[in-house]
Amino acid sequence: MKKRFIAGAVCPRCSEMDKIVMFTNDEGVQSKECVACGFSETMKDLEQQQELATRVTPEQEAVRDEEVQVLQFHSNPQSKH
Repeated sequence: MKKRFIAGAVCPRCSEMDKIVMFTNDEGVQSKECVACGFSETMKDLEQQQELATRVTPEQEAVRDEEVQVLQFHSNPQSKH
């Protein structure tokens, strides 16, 4: 089982940076673990968490595309060039 450190990752439990390792366990499930405090999480745990809705999620993108409006800019006749 080869463990790889994730550069810049911060542990959600102890807030230590660069202490998270990622590996695939004996059952073929990807896991991550903090070498400082022992926190661990598997990809199965992550799959069960619901993704937060943002302006770039696929469900939101379709709605956003329907709301596109074309704007036309005209020069201001009162402005001096």
